[in-house]
Amino acid sequence: MEPETFVDHEMVFLLKGHQGSPFMLRARHSLDKTDMPWHLRYLGQPEMGDKNRHALVRNCVDIATSDNLSEFLQEMGFRMDHEFVAKGHIFRKGIMKVVVCKIYRILISGNTDNIEPLSLSYLVELSIVAHAAQDSVSDDMRNFAEQLKPLVNLEKVDPKRLM
Repeated sequence: MEPETFVDHEMVFLLKGHQGSPFMLRARHSLDKTDMPWHLRYLGQPEMGDKNRHALVRNCVDIATSDNLSEFLQEMGFRMDHEFVAKGHIFRKGIMKVVVCKIYRILISGNTDNIEPLSLSYLVELSIVAHAAQDSVSDDMRNFAEQLKPLVNLEKVDPKRLM
């Protein structure tokens, strides 16, 4: 299967409550395929399972929406925290999805034509959608990641640490 290219605009929305960390949703849409729907994604907290597990496991809900998603989220009380443009390629190997992309900072909020690279590096993300009980997929991911060394060093990253 041929890799597909993409240019996406992603906005991260937060709903701050009275307790703990804010509730986060990600709104994403394609800049190069404008007829595609917007996507709303919820990423759950990483499971505190087996520390020897080779992959980060968490719930993910991804749905297609209409193009007034950002306005709807703002009406619901969400506020945009940050936004970026991702340009790259998606490769598939069985049930594995490998995304290789460069992240771009948006210099003027909402203007996706005025961007600059966040760094000189590329982001490589390996993901699998599976049932919670399928622990063997983490071994499959580790085996695939070993094939990418020394060019790519895949490791578990907790997104909460990056904020």
